[in-house]
Amino acid sequence: MKALVKWGLGDGELEVRDIPEPEPVRGRVLVEVHAAGVCGSDVHMWRNHQSWEVKLPVVLGHEMAGVVVDAEETTGFHVGERVVCETAAHVCGRCQYCHSGNYNLCPHRQGYGALADGAFTRYLSVNPQIVHRIPDSVPDHHAALAEPLCVALNGLVERARISPGDVVLVQGAGPIGIMALQVAKASGAGAVIVCGTDADSTRLEVARALGADVVLNVAREDPLAVLRDMGEGWGADVVVDATGVSASLQQAMEFVRPMGQIAKIGWGPQPLGFSLDPLVAKAITLLGSFSHNFRTWERSLALLATGQVDLDPVIGGVYDVTQWPEAFDAMQAGRNVKSVLTGF
Repeated sequence: MKALVKWGLGDGELEVRDIPEPEPVRGRVLVEVHAAGVCGSDVHMWRNHQSWEVKLPVVLGHEMAGVVVDAEETTGFHVGERVVCETAAHVCGRCQYCHSGNYNLCPHRQGYGALADGAFTRYLSVNPQIVHRIPDSVPDHHAALAEPLCVALNGLVERARISPGDVVLVQGAGPIGIMALQVAKASGAGAVIVCGTDADSTRLEVARALGADVVLNVAREDPLAVLRDMGEGWGADVVVDATGVSASLQQAMEFVRPMGQIAKIGWGPQPLGFSLDPLVAKAITLLGSFSHNFRTWERSLALLATGQVDLDPVIGGVYDVTQWPEAFDAMQAGRNVKSVLTGF
Protein backbone atom coordinates (compact mmCIF):
# COMPACT_ATOMS: atom_id res chain seq x y z
CA MET A 1 0.00 0.00 0.00
CA LYS A 2 1.09 3.60 -0.59
CA ALA A 3 2.46 5.62 2.32
CA LEU A 4 4.07 9.04 2.67
CA VAL A 5 7.34 8.32 4.46
CA LYS A 6 9.94 10.55 6.09
CA TRP A 7 13.08 8.56 5.41
CA GLY A 8 15.89 10.91 6.39
CA LEU A 9 16.84 13.97 8.42
CA GLY A 10 17.53 16.23 5.46
CA ASP A 11 15.34 18.94 4.02
CA GLY A 12 12.75 17.35 1.74
CA GLU A 13 13.63 13.73 2.54
CA LEU A 14 10.04 12.60 2.22
CA GLU A 15 8.45 10.41 -0.47
CA VAL A 16 5.58 8.06 -1.31
CA ARG A 17 6.68 4.46 -0.85
CA ASP A 18 5.06 1.03 -0.92
CA ILE A 19 4.84 -0.57 2.50
CA PRO A 20 3.25 -3.85 3.65
CA GLU A 21 -0.42 -3.85 4.62
CA PRO A 22 -0.98 -4.53 8.33
CA GLU A 23 -2.56 -7.84 9.31
CA PRO A 24 -5.70 -7.86 11.46
CA VAL A 25 -4.70 -8.16 15.12
CA ARG A 26 -6.87 -9.58 17.88
CA GLY A 27 -8.24 -6.84 20.11
CA ARG A 28 -7.39 -4.01 17.70
CA VAL A 29 -9.40 -2.05 15.13
CA LEU A 30 -8.20 -1.93 11.53
CA VAL A 31 -9.22 1.35 9.90
CA GLU A 32 -9.11 2.21 6.20
CA VAL A 33 -8.07 5.86 5.99
CA HIS A 34 -10.36 7.94 3.77
CA ALA A 35 -9.01 11.43 4.58
CA ALA A 36 -6.04 12.76 6.51
CA GLY A 37 -5.26 16.33 7.44
CA VAL A 38 -1.81 17.82 6.91
CA CYS A 39 -0.55 19.28 10.18
CA GLY A 40 1.95 22.10 10.47
CA SER A 41 4.16 19.55 12.21
CA ASP A 42 4.12 17.41 9.04
CA VAL A 43 5.34 20.43 7.09
CA HIS A 44 8.07 21.00 9.70
CA MET A 45 9.13 17.37 9.36
CA TRP A 46 9.22 17.73 5.57
CA ARG A 47 11.75 20.54 6.05
CA ASN A 48 13.34 18.75 9.03
CA HIS A 49 12.56 21.68 11.33
CA GLN A 50 10.87 19.56 14.01
CA SER A 51 11.84 20.03 17.67
CA TRP A 52 10.67 16.60 18.84
CA GLU A 53 12.03 13.07 18.62
CA VAL A 54 11.20 11.02 15.51
CA LYS A 55 11.98 7.49 14.41
CA LEU A 56 13.19 6.82 10.89
CA PRO A 57 11.75 5.84 8.57
CA VAL A 58 8.29 6.88 9.70
CA VAL A 59 4.94 7.24 7.94
CA LEU A 60 3.70 10.75 8.63
CA GLY A 61 0.16 11.81 9.52
CA HIS A 62 -1.89 11.89 12.70
CA GLU A 63 -5.14 13.59 11.64
CA MET A 64 -7.41 11.03 10.08
CA ALA A 65 -10.92 9.80 9.35
CA GLY A 66 -11.84 6.44 7.93
CA VAL A 67 -13.97 3.33 8.16
CA VAL A 68 -13.58 0.15 10.20
CA VAL A 69 -12.63 -2.80 7.99
CA ASP A 70 -11.82 -5.33 10.71
CA ALA A 71 -12.76 -5.49 14.39
CA GLU A 72 -13.67 -8.14 16.93
CA GLU A 73 -16.94 -7.82 18.79
CA THR A 74 -14.99 -7.30 22.01
CA THR A 75 -13.62 -3.98 20.69
CA GLY A 76 -17.08 -2.43 20.61
CA PHE A 77 -16.71 -1.43 16.96
CA HIS A 78 -18.14 -3.00 13.81
CA VAL A 79 -17.10 -3.20 10.19
CA GLY A 80 -18.43 -0.24 8.21
CA GLU A 81 -18.51 2.30 11.05
CA ARG A 82 -16.95 5.68 10.27
CA VAL A 83 -14.34 6.59 12.86
CA VAL A 84 -11.50 8.87 13.84
CA CYS A 85 -8.65 7.91 16.12
CA GLU A 86 -6.54 9.80 18.60
CA THR A 87 -2.83 10.39 18.15
CA ALA A 88 -1.42 8.27 20.99
CA ALA A 89 -0.31 5.09 19.24
CA HIS A 90 1.09 3.77 22.51
CA VAL A 91 0.88 4.67 26.19
CA CYS A 92 2.05 2.52 29.08
CA GLY A 93 -1.35 2.24 30.82
CA ARG A 94 0.37 1.97 34.21
CA CYS A 95 1.61 5.43 35.21
CA GLN A 96 -0.34 7.99 37.24
CA TYR A 97 -1.12 9.98 34.09
CA CYS A 98 -2.65 7.00 32.31
CA HIS A 99 -4.63 5.99 35.41
CA SER A 100 -5.96 9.55 35.87
CA GLY A 101 -7.11 9.84 32.25
CA ASN A 102 -4.26 12.20 31.34
CA TYR A 103 -2.58 9.63 29.12
CA ASN A 104 -1.61 12.40 26.71
CA LEU A 105 1.16 13.11 29.26
CA CYS A 106 2.30 9.50 29.65
CA PRO A 107 6.13 9.56 29.69
CA HIS A 108 6.11 6.50 27.42
CA ARG A 109 3.66 7.95 24.90
CA GLN A 110 4.44 7.33 21.22
CA GLY A 111 2.57 9.51 18.77
CA TYR A 112 1.42 8.55 15.30
CA GLY A 113 3.54 10.18 12.61
CA ALA A 114 6.55 10.69 14.89
CA LEU A 115 7.49 7.64 16.95
CA ALA A 116 4.93 5.33 15.34
CA ASP A 117 3.88 4.96 11.71
CA GLY A 118 1.00 7.31 11.04
CA ALA A 119 -2.09 7.86 8.94
CA PHE A 120 -0.75 8.92 5.54
CA THR A 121 -1.41 5.45 4.23
CA ARG A 122 -4.34 3.15 3.46
CA TYR A 123 -4.69 1.14 6.69
CA LEU A 124 -4.03 1.95 10.32
CA SER A 125 -4.26 -0.58 13.15
CA VAL A 126 -5.32 1.10 16.41
CA ASN A 127 -6.32 0.36 19.99
CA PRO A 128 -10.11 0.60 20.39
CA GLN A 129 -9.65 2.84 23.44
CA ILE A 130 -8.65 5.75 21.18
CA VAL A 131 -11.30 5.28 18.47
CA HIS A 132 -14.36 7.54 18.18
CA ARG A 133 -17.42 7.27 15.98
CA ILE A 134 -17.99 10.10 13.51
CA PRO A 135 -21.45 11.73 13.71
CA ASP A 136 -23.48 11.14 10.56
CA SER A 137 -23.65 14.85 9.75
CA VAL A 138 -19.85 15.27 9.67
CA PRO A 139 -18.14 14.48 6.33
CA ASP A 140 -14.82 12.63 6.29
CA HIS A 141 -12.70 15.62 5.29
CA HIS A 142 -14.10 17.57 8.26
CA ALA A 143 -13.76 14.67 10.69
CA ALA A 144 -10.11 14.36 9.69
CA LEU A 145 -9.56 17.77 11.28
CA ALA A 146 -11.05 16.84 14.64
CA GLU A 147 -7.52 16.43 15.98
CA PRO A 148 -6.33 20.06 15.61
CA LEU A 149 -9.70 21.15 16.97
CA CYS A 150 -8.95 18.96 20.01
CA VAL A 151 -5.61 20.74 20.43
CA ALA A 152 -7.40 24.11 20.55
CA LEU A 153 -10.09 22.77 22.90
CA ASN A 154 -7.52 21.41 25.30
CA GLY A 155 -5.66 24.72 25.35
CA LEU A 156 -8.64 27.04 25.70
CA VAL A 157 -11.24 24.98 27.56
CA GLU A 158 -9.43 22.35 29.61
CA ARG A 159 -6.24 24.27 30.43
CA ALA A 160 -7.16 27.97 30.21
CA ARG A 161 -10.62 29.18 31.16
CA ILE A 162 -12.54 31.58 28.91
CA SER A 163 -15.41 33.42 30.57
CA PRO A 164 -18.32 35.01 28.66
CA GLY A 165 -17.32 38.46 27.46
CA ASP A 166 -13.58 37.88 27.63
CA VAL A 167 -11.21 39.52 25.16
CA VAL A 168 -9.13 36.77 23.57
CA LEU A 169 -6.05 37.48 21.45
CA VAL A 170 -4.76 34.67 19.24
CA GLN A 171 -1.15 34.86 18.07
CA GLY A 172 -0.85 33.01 14.78
CA ALA A 173 -3.36 32.52 11.98
CA GLY A 174 -2.35 28.96 11.16
CA PRO A 175 -4.55 25.90 11.72
CA ILE A 176 -4.41 25.95 15.52
CA GLY A 177 -4.93 29.71 15.64
CA ILE A 178 -8.00 29.43 13.40
CA MET A 179 -9.34 26.55 15.51
CA ALA A 180 -8.66 28.58 18.67
CA LEU A 181 -10.70 31.45 17.23
CA GLN A 182 -13.71 29.19 16.77
CA VAL A 183 -13.34 27.57 20.19
CA ALA A 184 -13.10 31.01 21.82
CA LYS A 185 -16.28 32.10 20.03
CA ALA A 186 -18.10 28.93 21.05
CA SER A 187 -16.96 29.51 24.65
CA GLY A 188 -18.58 32.94 24.79
CA ALA A 189 -15.66 35.28 24.21
CA GLY A 190 -16.81 38.85 23.81
CA ALA A 191 -14.15 39.72 21.25
CA VAL A 192 -11.46 37.71 19.48
CA ILE A 193 -8.39 39.27 17.88
CA VAL A 194 -6.33 37.14 15.48
CA CYS A 195 -2.77 38.23 14.70
CA GLY A 196 -0.63 37.18 11.77
CA THR A 197 2.15 38.37 9.50
CA ASP A 198 2.56 39.26 5.83
CA ALA A 199 2.59 35.54 5.03
CA ASP A 200 -0.85 35.12 6.60
CA SER A 201 -2.94 37.40 4.39
CA THR A 202 -5.14 34.56 3.12
CA ARG A 203 -5.44 32.97 6.55
CA LEU A 204 -6.36 36.28 8.16
CA GLU A 205 -9.20 36.62 5.67
CA VAL A 206 -10.37 33.14 6.68
CA ALA A 207 -10.25 34.28 10.32
CA ARG A 208 -12.36 37.31 9.44
CA ALA A 209 -14.90 35.12 7.62
CA LEU A 210 -15.12 32.85 10.66
CA GLY A 211 -16.03 35.68 12.99
CA ALA A 212 -12.81 37.25 14.23
CA ASP A 213 -13.72 40.69 15.56
CA VAL A 214 -10.31 42.09 14.64
CA VAL A 215 -7.58 40.69 12.37
CA LEU A 216 -4.13 42.25 12.58
CA ASN A 217 -0.96 42.07 10.54
CA VAL A 218 1.58 42.60 13.31
CA ALA A 219 4.13 43.83 10.76
CA ARG A 220 1.90 46.82 10.08
CA GLU A 221 -0.42 47.19 13.06
CA ASP A 222 0.12 47.37 16.83
CA PRO A 223 -2.02 44.97 18.87
CA LEU A 224 -1.38 47.03 22.01
CA ALA A 225 -3.03 50.05 20.43
CA VAL A 226 -6.09 47.96 19.59
CA LEU A 227 -6.24 46.46 23.09
CA ARG A 228 -6.12 49.90 24.71
CA ASP A 229 -9.40 50.72 22.96
CA MET A 230 -11.13 47.53 24.09
CA GLY A 231 -12.92 47.24 27.43
CA GLU A 232 -10.99 48.94 30.21
CA GLY A 233 -7.86 48.99 28.08
CA TRP A 234 -5.85 46.72 30.37
CA GLY A 235 -5.19 44.06 27.74
CA ALA A 236 -6.54 40.68 26.72
CA ASP A 237 -8.06 38.35 29.28
CA VAL A 238 -6.59 35.36 27.46
CA VAL A 239 -3.70 35.27 24.98
CA VAL A 240 -3.23 32.13 22.90
CA ASP A 241 0.30 31.52 21.62
CA ALA A 242 -0.25 29.36 18.55
CA THR A 243 3.06 30.25 16.89
CA GLY A 244 5.82 28.55 18.87
CA VAL A 245 8.14 31.50 18.16
CA SER A 246 9.86 32.57 21.37
CA ALA A 247 9.29 36.28 20.66
CA SER A 248 5.54 35.62 20.72
CA LEU A 249 5.69 34.74 24.41
CA GLN A 250 7.43 38.01 25.16
CA GLN A 251 4.70 39.84 23.24
CA ALA A 252 2.00 37.78 24.97
CA MET A 253 3.20 39.09 28.33
CA GLU A 254 2.71 42.62 26.98
CA PHE A 255 -0.72 41.89 25.52
CA VAL A 256 -2.29 40.11 28.50
CA ARG A 257 -4.00 42.03 31.28
CA PRO A 258 -2.90 41.73 34.93
CA MET A 259 -4.14 38.39 36.33
CA GLY A 260 -4.84 37.24 32.77
CA GLN A 261 -3.93 33.92 31.18
CA ILE A 262 -1.51 32.87 28.46
CA ALA A 263 -2.22 29.51 26.84
CA LYS A 264 0.95 28.34 25.10
CA ILE A 265 0.16 25.74 22.46
CA GLY A 266 2.83 26.37 19.80
CA TRP A 267 6.13 24.47 19.80
CA GLY A 268 9.49 26.07 19.10
CA PRO A 269 13.12 25.20 19.83
CA GLN A 270 14.40 28.78 20.17
CA PRO A 271 15.74 29.98 23.54
CA LEU A 272 13.74 32.76 25.16
CA GLY A 273 16.41 35.44 25.58
CA PHE A 274 14.20 37.73 27.69
CA SER A 275 13.01 38.17 31.26
CA LEU A 276 9.91 36.45 32.63
CA ASP A 277 9.50 39.13 35.28
CA PRO A 278 6.20 40.37 33.73
CA LEU A 279 4.68 37.02 34.71
CA VAL A 280 5.37 37.97 38.32
CA ALA A 281 4.61 41.69 38.08
CA LYS A 282 1.23 41.10 36.41
CA ALA A 283 0.40 37.86 38.25
CA ILE A 284 -0.11 36.17 34.87
CA THR A 285 -1.04 32.50 34.63
CA LEU A 286 1.08 30.78 31.95
CA LEU A 287 -0.38 27.46 30.85
CA GLY A 288 1.28 24.86 28.67
CA SER A 289 -1.04 22.63 26.66
CA PHE A 290 -0.19 19.36 24.96
CA SER A 291 -2.35 17.00 22.94
CA HIS A 292 -5.74 15.83 24.28
CA ASN A 293 -7.67 12.94 25.80
CA PHE A 294 -10.91 11.00 25.26
CA ARG A 295 -13.24 13.69 26.62
CA THR A 296 -11.64 16.33 24.41
CA TRP A 297 -12.34 14.23 21.32
CA GLU A 298 -15.98 13.73 22.18
CA ARG A 299 -16.37 17.50 22.66
CA SER A 300 -14.62 18.19 19.38
CA LEU A 301 -16.89 15.86 17.41
CA ALA A 302 -19.95 17.39 19.10
CA LEU A 303 -18.86 20.87 18.02
CA LEU A 304 -18.53 19.65 14.45
CA ALA A 305 -21.87 17.83 14.53
CA THR A 306 -23.73 20.87 15.85
CA GLY A 307 -22.11 23.27 13.40
CA GLN A 308 -20.52 25.40 16.11
CA VAL A 309 -17.22 24.94 14.30
CA ASP A 310 -17.15 25.53 10.53
CA LEU A 311 -14.34 23.85 8.63
CA ASP A 312 -15.36 24.66 5.04
CA PRO A 313 -13.33 27.93 4.95
CA VAL A 314 -10.43 26.20 6.70
CA ILE A 315 -9.84 23.50 4.08
CA GLY A 316 -7.96 25.09 1.22
CA GLY A 317 -7.69 21.95 -0.87
CA VAL A 318 -8.16 18.18 -0.97
CA TYR A 319 -5.28 16.35 -2.68
CA ASP A 320 -4.40 12.84 -3.71
CA VAL A 321 -1.47 11.54 -1.67
CA THR A 322 0.69 11.64 -4.80
CA GLN A 323 0.11 15.42 -4.84
CA TRP A 324 1.54 15.83 -1.35
CA PRO A 325 4.24 18.36 -2.40
CA GLU A 326 1.51 20.72 -3.61
CA ALA A 327 -0.54 20.17 -0.46
CA PHE A 328 2.44 20.77 1.83
CA ASP A 329 3.66 23.79 -0.11
CA ALA A 330 0.22 25.41 -0.03
CA MET A 331 0.28 25.25 3.76
CA GLN A 332 3.88 26.37 4.08
CA ALA A 333 3.19 29.36 1.84
CA GLY A 334 0.01 30.27 3.70
CA ARG A 335 -2.32 29.70 0.74
CA ASN A 336 -4.21 27.02 2.69
CA VAL A 337 -5.05 26.98 6.35
CA LYS A 338 -5.37 23.21 6.02
CA SER A 339 -4.70 20.71 3.27
CA VAL A 340 -6.32 17.27 3.28
CA LEU A 341 -4.86 14.13 1.65
CA THR A 342 -6.91 11.27 0.19
CA GLY A 343 -6.42 8.43 -2.28
CA PHE A 344 -4.26 6.21 -0.14
